[in-house]
Amino acid sequence: MILPSSLTFPLLEGHLASPLQAHSFSLQGWGLIDLPLCASDEVVDIFAAAGLKKPDLSILSDEFLAEVRGMPQRNLAVELLRKLLAGEIKVRSKRNVVQARSFAELLEQSIRKYQNRAIETAQVIEELIGLAKQMRSAHTRGETLGLTEDELAFYDALETNDSAVKVLGEPTLTKIARELVEMVKKNVTIDWTVRENVRAQLRVLVKRILRKYGYPPDKQEQATKIVLEQAEVLSEVWAVG
Repeated sequence: MILPSSLTFPLLEGHLASPLQAHSFSLQGWGLIDLPLCASDEVVDIFAAAGLKKPDLSILSDEFLAEVRGMPQRNLAVELLRKLLAGEIKVRSKRNVVQARSFAELLEQSIRKYQNRAIETAQVIEELIGLAKQMRSAHTRGETLGLTEDELAFYDALETNDSAVKVLGEPTLTKIARELVEMVKKNVTIDWTVRENVRAQLRVLVKRILRKYGYPPDKQEQATKIVLEQAEVLSEVWAVG
C-alpha cells in the first residue's frame, strides 16, 4: 500500500497559543508527527500542550472527542485530531489496506479543504470528529459480520461497496473472505512476495475462489490485485505472530 510521503498543511488562522508558534505541520507517511517550534526547533508534545492525556488511539471515545471539540485553541484541535487519525491510519495500514486507504483519502480531503480555505476551522473539526467515529465503528464491523480481523480485511478487498458485487449477498462474500484467508495461509511462504511463481499460483487460486462463488468476471482482476496486496501485508503480521 502506497500512502503520500509528505504533505504540508499551513495553519490558517493563527490562533495557536504560546508556546506553539509553528506556522506549518507535515503529514509524513500518515505517521505521528509533532509540531516544530519556529524559534528553537524543539518538539512540543501536542497532547501536553493541549492539557490532555494521550488517549488510546483505537478508542477515540465520545468523551475525548467532546473535549477536543470544546478546546478554545481551534487550530490546535485540528492538529490534535489530524495527528490521532493519521496514527490510527498508519496502524490499520499494517492489517487492512483497503480500510486504511479509504480513511487516508478522507483525511486528506478534509485537510486539503481546510488548507484551501474551502471550510472554516469549526467545520473541519466536525469532519475530523466524524471521521474518528467512522474509524471507531469500523472496529466492530468484523463482529457484526461474524468475521475475524484477518477475514474482514479480505472481505473489504472484495470491493463489497460495488453494486455488481453486492448482488452476491453478505453470506456469500463472507464465505469468500474466509476461504481466501485459509487459502493464503496455506500457500504463502516467507519469501513468496519475491517469487513470481508463487505469486502467479496465488493469483490462480484467488481467481478460482472468486469464480467458484460467481464473483463478477469484469471485477475479478482488480479484486485479485487487492487480495494479493492484502495477503502481502497480513503475511508479514502472521510471520511475526
